[in-house]
Formats: sequence, C-alpha cells, structure tokens
Amino acid sequence: MVRILRKRGELPEVIREITRTYEDTKLRLHHLQEPPLPNEDVIIKILSKLRTVLFPGYFGKEYVSKSGIEFYVGELMYEVYEQLSNEIYKAFRQNCEHEVNGDCEACQEKSEEVCLKFVRTISGLRELLALDVEAAMDGDPAAKCYDEIIFSYPGMFAITVYRIAHELHRLGVPLIPRIMTEYAHRTSGIDIHPGAQIGRRFFIDHGTGVVIGETTEIGSNVRIYQGVTLGALSFPKEGVWTMRDKKRHPTLEDNVVVYSGATILGGDTVIGKDSVIGGNVWIVSSVPPRSKVMIEIPKLRIRMNE
Repeated sequence: MVRILRKRGELPEVIREITRTYEDTKLRLHHLQEPPLPNEDVIIKILSKLRTVLFPGYFGKEYVSKSGIEFYVGELMYEVYEQLSNEIYKAFRQNCEHEVNGDCEACQEKSEEVCLKFVRTISGLRELLALDVEAAMDGDPAAKCYDEIIFSYPGMFAITVYRIAHELHRLGVPLIPRIMTEYAHRTSGIDIHPGAQIGRRFFIDHGTGVVIGETTEIGSNVRIYQGVTLGALSFPKEGVWTMRDKKRHPTLEDNVVVYSGATILGGDTVIGKDSVIGGNVWIVSSVPPRSKVMIEIPKLRIRMNE
C-alpha cells in the first residue's frame, strides 16, 4: 500500500528557506562555485589499494603468485598514481596562487611531482610497517602470529594509515592527510594527527580512545595502551592562533611504555627514555629517563553482604 504524503506540498518553502542561508557569508558552511574539494570516498579507496600494495596477499585478491606480483602491483600503482594525483590537485587548487580560471597547469604539475615523491616512499613504508608488526608481536602475548596483527589489530590499521598520511603531510599536501587519519580514527577509535613524528617499532595495544596530537614526538620502541592522551595544555589568553606553529604536545623518548588512561600534556613535557608511565596518571611536566610514574593505589573498602 502506497501512503499519500499530504504535507509534501510544504517542502518547496522549506527548501527555499534552507537555500537562503547559503547567502549568509557569516555561516561559511558551503563550498559553492569553487574548485572541487578532495573526494573522501575516493581517498578511502586509495587507502585500500595502498594497504594491498603494502601487505600483498592480505588484502585485495586472496591469492597472487610471485610470478604475477609485478603486474598485479603495477595495475594498482597506476590506479593509485592517477587517482591520488587528481585528489592532490584538488587539494592544491584550493590555495592556488596563480589566479587562473578553470584548470591550473602549475597545480597539476605540482600534484604529479608530489604524488611521484610519495609513491617512491612506499618501499620505505613497508620496512617501517614490518618493524611495527614485529613490535606488536613482541609486545602482546595474546598475538599468535603476524597474520593476526595485520588482519585484526586496530592499532596496526591506525599506524598504517598514519604512516601513509604522514608522508603526504611531510610533502605539504593539504586536507588529504587529515581525511585519511580521521577515517582511521572513526574506524579504529585511534586518533593520530598526520603531523606527529613517530619512530620505529611503534605499538598501540587495544587502542580505543588513544589521542596523539600534531606536534607529538615519539621515539623508537614505544608502546602505549588504550585511552592514552598525548595532548596540549589549555590555550593562552591571546588565543589559539598564537599556538598554531608552536610545539604543543609532548615528547616520548625511546623505549617508553605508557599504560591505559594516562594523560600527558604540553610541548615542553618530555618523558625520558626507558620510562614506564602507569595507568590513569596526569603529567604536565618532564620525567627523567628510567623513571616509573604511578598513582598511589587507592584504598579499597570491602563489605560483606549480610
């Protein structure tokens, strides 16, 4: 049975009311009559193809022979190069300084150059990610094999996307790195800014609720658990704009372990190497190397039911 919608005739006025708000320049909530922005759906598909290239045989086709791997990867890489160059072009076009109408040849050339520089980092990314997988295997007794880590660990997924996005961020690509890491954030619950600097053999165990801010620096062999925040202190009275180009997030030196729920804040805060930070601590000042930081165990009161 098809129901008759009696109030449907009132929609034109509602639509006119909505579109009138697009004329309000104070709202700044539209991107009409402007060059197109990067497409999130396309970027997610690019990430999927890059994961297949980084971890062949795990994602994409179930079976790829060694004799056919060059053709298979080649097909993927040509697709990545074409699609990613186009999305990078859209990102650069937003801030184009050439004042041209329509397509900008200079932005197109720049986007292809940057994309080529990015794809040349993929071999190095595979080496980094191999060490991250190894760190997970060494750091989690529940891990039975490398396959399990690559397939199912949310921390591994978030780190993979971060390392891809970080290379694009390092190359000065706007928008796209954040789109990538925010996709990983909503998929895994782990929020890593692409501007963070993270060393080798990084492991996030469990991971839900982890936040790693833009100017965070993390050394090698660092392990953190769920609910850890590496964040910034509150902004000064002068406002957020005075802090944009300053170091706002902490530094973790080599071999640091940070347990669940710990909050470490501030650009001047350094956690010295070989330190262990206990769960639920709040740190806003530096900790010397080889330290153990923990809160006192609260006193439990147990009453027997009568």
